[in-house]
Amino acid sequence: MEAKELREMSDDQLLATLKDTSQTLFRLKIQSQTERLDVPTELKRNRRIIARIKTVQNERAQAKTQESN
Repeated sequence: MEAKELREMSDDQLLATLKDTSQTLFRLKIQSQTERLDVPTELKRNRRIIARIKTVQNERAQAKTQESN
């Protein structure tokens, strides 16, 4: 998922995507400790998606603060 796609989402969609991705990352971490992962790069991919979502959320929060000033 690219940052462009995330910026087009609403705040509620971003929160839902963040929640789903976080749960997926948690499951993958547990699975990686107990057995071998089919696709080890999924951990890295999910961490990056979470970082992108949080970046978009921070950008929106900063924009709102600047508008109010």
